[in-house]
Amino acid sequence: MSKIKIQHTALNYVLDDFKKELTIVFSNSLGTDLTMWDKQVELLGAEFNILRYDTRGHGKSEASEGEYSIEILGNDVLDLLDHLKIEKVNFCGLSIGGLTGQWLGIHAPERLNKLILCNTAVKIGNKEGWNTRIETVQKNGLDSIVSGTQERWFTTEFVTKNKAEVDAVLATFVQTPVAGYISCCAAVRDADFTVEVSKISVPTLIISGTEDLVTTIKDSDFLMEKIPNSILAALKAAHISNIEKADDFTKLLIEFIKN
Repeated sequence: MSKIKIQHTALNYVLDDFKKELTIVFSNSLGTDLTMWDKQVELLGAEFNILRYDTRGHGKSEASEGEYSIEILGNDVLDLLDHLKIEKVNFCGLSIGGLTGQWLGIHAPERLNKLILCNTAVKIGNKEGWNTRIETVQKNGLDSIVSGTQERWFTTEFVTKNKAEVDAVLATFVQTPVAGYISCCAAVRDADFTVEVSKISVPTLIISGTEDLVTTIKDSDFLMEKIPNSILAALKAAHISNIEKADDFTKLLIEFIKN
């Protein structure tokens, strides 16, 4: 793992074996870190360079002061690519990572080959809901919302069959710096790409979860309708589809990027 200093913070990243023609950047969801993509690395590593990073305020990336915006998080990605001298990438982001991907697709299409937007929406939730969550976490910590997080992230069936794996993901969740989590909640709260999303011109794959109550199939349908050069794939999963349906998710990425 390495860190770079950018925009008043230090961003933690891992770049695996930079010897291949194409590079995939993975952007994690709220309350996770770059390890959420572990299941993708082995299969994809044979085909692509893989760049993972911890979103600002998550994992080993520093939490700068103040509320964040998706513009700040998008510029973090551009600064990281500039630092590594990588001109163009395939970008895959889930949830808040998908909002970051939308911002990049709108504002920096020249840096993208293809875009993968997973379990995301042009607008996630509402202002009141995010403010309530911010207040709850400020007062009671992330432990206070871990049960609800599990229900949103994974289906009951997956939890029953994969309890140790779910527990490990939730352990990462509660270790997320509260300041970083809250600041990213504000970024999600304020993000709304309803109007701008139609400006995305790069080939885009939208991955949704049929059991996802956070970013629904309806949200994914809207993305596909608005993004001209896009396709939609649905997996039988809740919000963290890349873990719950790891093999199917990874195969979708390989097929989309290579074709």
